[in-house]
Amino acid sequence: MRLRTRTTGAAAGAAVLVIAALAGCNRGSATAGGRIGIDMPRTDTDFWNSYQQYIEKDLHHGGPAALPLSNSQNDIGKVVADVQALTDQGAKAIVMAPQDTGAIAAELRRLAAKKIPVVSVDTRPDEGKVYMVVRADNRAYGERSCEYLGRKLGGRGRVAELQGDLSSINGRDRSEAFAACMKQKFPGITVHELATDWKGEVASAKLQSLLAQHKDLDGIYMQAGGAFLQPTLALLEQQRLLRPAGSAGHITVISNDGIPDELAAIRAGKIDATLSQPADLYAKYALYYAGAALAGKTFTPGPTDHHSTIVKIKNGLEDQLPAPLVTKATVDDRSLWANQLDKAK
Repeated sequence: MRLRTRTTGAAAGAAVLVIAALAGCNRGSATAGGRIGIDMPRTDTDFWNSYQQYIEKDLHHGGPAALPLSNSQNDIGKVVADVQALTDQGAKAIVMAPQDTGAIAAELRRLAAKKIPVVSVDTRPDEGKVYMVVRADNRAYGERSCEYLGRKLGGRGRVAELQGDLSSINGRDRSEAFAACMKQKFPGITVHELATDWKGEVASAKLQSLLAQHKDLDGIYMQAGGAFLQPTLALLEQQRLLRPAGSAGHITVISNDGIPDELAAIRAGKIDATLSQPADLYAKYALYYAGAALAGKTFTPGPTDHHSTIVKIKNGLEDQLPAPLVTKATVDDRSLWANQLDKAK
C-alpha cells in the first residue's frame, strides 16, 4: 500500500492506536479516532445482501467501532437523512454507497464542511469531496463483457444489453464502455440498449418486447446479475429459449456481479460468464479506509499491496479493486467470494 502518514493534532494519537489494525487490513480496533457510520444502499439484490454480511462479519471480528447500520433502500433522500442521523449520533467518518451519484453532492459538501471523511463504495459520486472510493473499474466491466460476447459470437449477431440506472456512474461507465468497444471491435454485432434503472421487472419486460420483435437474439449482457439474473432466466425458459451452453440455439449470456446464483447458472450451462464484483473486498477496504481516515492517513495514486490500483479522480481518490472473469473453467475457484459465503457468517 502506498500511503503518506499525517500525524498532526488529534489525529496523532489515533494514528498510534490504530496503526496495527491498518497494517493488518482491518483486523484490529480503530476506536480511538471515533466511530464510523455505515449506510447500506439496498437489500433487494443478492450482491448487496452479501456485502452487508461481509461488513457485519468484519465489524464483529475486530473492525473499527461503528454505529448501528442504516439502510437507505435505494432512496437518495433516505441516504441523506440516514447520513445526517449518523453524524448527529457522533459518526466521525461515513461509509456509503449512493446509487444516484449526482444527487449526493450537496450532502458531501455538508460532510466536508464538518471535516467528516467519506468512503464511497461501488459508486463514484459525480461531485463532492470523498476520502476514497472503493470500487472496481466499471469501464472494464463493459469492455470485458463486450470482448467476451464479441469473441463468442464471432463478431456477428444481435445482443441485448440490460443497462443499469444511467443516473449512476456505474450504469454510465458500463454502458459507454460496452458501446464504444462494440462499435470499434465488433461492428457486425447489433446492440439493443435496454435501460432498466437496475430493476429486474423492467429488464424482463423490455427483454420480452425485444424478443417479440427479434427471435434471433444471440447474446445478452446483464449489467447486474443480482437484479437481472432470475427474471431473465425465467423469461428465457418461458419463451423456450433457455438452452444449455454448447447446444444449438443457446443465447450467450455474460453478467456482472458474481453472486452465488450466477455461479450456479454457469455450472448448469444457463449462462456463460460473469465478472465477479468483489463484495468481500468492498467491505474489507471500505472499513480499512474508514479506519485510515480516522487515523489521519493519506494515500497517493499507484499500485497497492492488495493487487489493485489507486487512481486520482477529480474529487478524491479511487481504489480500483480486481474483478475476475468467471467461466465454466474457473467457476469452482475457492478464491471467489461467492464460493466463500459460508465463511462470512
